[in-house]
Amino acid sequence: MIEERGGYLIKALQDVFPDQKPINRTFINTWEDRRVVDVVEKTGRRKLIIAGLWTEICVAMPAIQALGEGYDVFVVADASGAVSAEAHDMAVRRMEQAGVVPITWIAVVSEWQRDWARESTTGALAQVLFDHGGGSGIALTWELQLLATPTTDGAGV
Repeated sequence: MIEERGGYLIKALQDVFPDQKPINRTFINTWEDRRVVDVVEKTGRRKLIIAGLWTEICVAMPAIQALGEGYDVFVVADASGAVSAEAHDMAVRRMEQAGVVPITWIAVVSEWQRDWARESTTGALAQVLFDHGGGSGIALTWELQLLATPTTDGAGV
């Protein structure tokens, strides 16, 4: 991302991480920038979740390189794109063959939530599903209405 050439982080993303300063870089493969790797290493985490603008470049290149350096790498395939559907598919196949695990955004948030009884995060997750979950958001709306409907046998919920 090169700020002076208009490479600013999308505002909606920056709003999620307001204190995170984007790294001004020129490398096509993000993982070749030592500053990026240093930030990741400082977390102490060995699992990476990657998505990006171009699956075949912004995603595949750092994903395969990080995998080669011992990280477990998950690529959010439906939150990444490419110059064509074929280019996206080829990039995902290439990463799979290297050992990267493709995943979807709804699988990621579901794995983070794990249990609807984790009430501290269910409201925020439900809102994300309502706003962006398509059929899953519709299904959740229906389920919540169903759970709120009293039964006719007098037994309550």
